[in-house]
Amino acid sequence: MPTAALRSTVNRIRITPVTQATESSPVAPIKTQCSSCHLRDLCLPCGMNGNDLDRLDSMMFARRKVKAGQTLYREGDRFQYIYAVRAGTLKSSLMLSDGREQVSGFHIAGELVGLDGVAQGHHASATMALEDTEICAIPYAHLSELAVGASGMQHVISRLMSREILREHSLMMLLGSMNAEERLAAFLLNLSQRYAARGYSEREFHLRMSRAEIGSYLGMKLETVSRTFSAFQNQRLLEVDKRHILITDLEGLKRRFEVRVH
Repeated sequence: MPTAALRSTVNRIRITPVTQATESSPVAPIKTQCSSCHLRDLCLPCGMNGNDLDRLDSMMFARRKVKAGQTLYREGDRFQYIYAVRAGTLKSSLMLSDGREQVSGFHIAGELVGLDGVAQGHHASATMALEDTEICAIPYAHLSELAVGASGMQHVISRLMSREILREHSLMMLLGSMNAEERLAAFLLNLSQRYAARGYSEREFHLRMSRAEIGSYLGMKLETVSRTFSAFQNQRLLEVDKRHILITDLEGLKRRFEVRVH
């Protein structure tokens, strides 16, 4: 497709209402190009060269706010976009056959969600906002078209797929080979690393997810999560005030639990 025609097609893209949250959430043309976004080193443009960034900037993304508790997409929804988190926190989850929710991931600024829909053309999980969140919706079909003949963009898309596989593999290791303290320590150290990469404190942060959601993600009962937080406090590794976390001995936590979850 000629570049001018592609740009014309992309400029007309808007979010298609597929969930209640979509219908009620405001949509606005993006004002910050990927090349100048403060999250470019963490998000989709990471590793792209100048020409590929120019191609990416030629696309007209839609920006949307998703209020706390609203769904970005549901399990089984048609796959159209991958979503870049600009601000806020999202939770992905699956519904088990017995009706229980299995949390499969938490996503913060600079991270991408929605890649679970690439294989089958529909989303394999549901994703909702844990706090007021802002996302960029990236049309996957147009991103793939732009990647034709652009090795840098092809590499980025492959890297995104690989990162999703690695995340799932890490979760399997977490659930299969670690005890309760190791699981919770790995979770907190991973959050610490992710916040530090975004310029926030690696020692002090607010958990946007509940104890029950943490337990679902880590394969732990709610009581076990609460008991393990208390154990870490007694060991003077953490100070916990409801959802507010202060890691008082980061090096000690790292030495005792030298594990990472991607």
